[in-house]
Amino acid sequence: MIPLTILAFLYSCHTMKKLETIPLPAFDSEGHRGCRGLMPENTIPAMLNALDLGVTTLEMDAVITKDNQVILSHEPFFNKDITTKQDGTTLQEGEEKQLNIFAMTYAETQRLDVGMKPHPKFPHQQKLKATKPLLSEVIDDVEAAILLKNMPKVFYNIETKTQPATDGIFHPAPEDFVNTLMSVIEKKKIQNRVVIQSFDFRTLQFLHKKYPSIYTSALVEPTDKRSFQQQMDDLGFMPTIYSPYYTKVTPELLKECHDKKIKVVVWTVNDKATIDKLKAMGVDGIISDYPDLFNKK
Repeated sequence: MIPLTILAFLYSCHTMKKLETIPLPAFDSEGHRGCRGLMPENTIPAMLNALDLGVTTLEMDAVITKDNQVILSHEPFFNKDITTKQDGTTLQEGEEKQLNIFAMTYAETQRLDVGMKPHPKFPHQQKLKATKPLLSEVIDDVEAAILLKNMPKVFYNIETKTQPATDGIFHPAPEDFVNTLMSVIEKKKIQNRVVIQSFDFRTLQFLHKKYPSIYTSALVEPTDKRSFQQQMDDLGFMPTIYSPYYTKVTPELLKECHDKKIKVVVWTVNDKATIDKLKAMGVDGIISDYPDLFNKK
């Protein structure tokens, strides 16, 4: 890993430059949770490895701690599949939600390892000691690596982990969540390379109202029975990106989105044949646990 002192210096110089308008990639190759199939998910090593593999966007999940810090985590608690406790034992299913990140300080979250436990779904995932990182540290390390290695700039696709049933329990209300997240993004001056995605349309609605220049992505579950138009009516505006599960994509859906100037980025595709099929169909981007597949012929 690049020394943090070098990373901090390079990025501090970079943030002094004026922001420029950057369009979304013509085709967006996204590393899911960094590169979950290859490295521990939502960690700095996973993001840097995905960067080396040439992704155009780093996909990640954000949650908020008790002391109002934004860290990377897919769940607003510690998942048994990836967590090792301080005493070296692994987390069990019944213990997960007791480790509610919204009820923990950032310092408390750093006592648990999320990189050493073998993942049941990703047997080839490299194991290494890792903790859930601050979003600010992820940005610092990624931006400095880009400068140091003279790489193209990447986008950050950040998911807000909220739902109405757990407001104030596992996360702040949508407005507070978005404001806290945006404070980090604005401080790091990456607003022009950020997409905020969510299944919870409330966060997108607030974002669209208060931060209208930020790209938005409407995530859609495969079990969602609403038509595309019903989903857009419920959202109340046209997002930058429509992001369904990949099996739900049809030529008709693509045309409907493209007619409205909405890009279609699908999740989560983990085999080369399906990636090629979807690209040929005309999707605008693909999220994959294995971003190395984008480079394979």
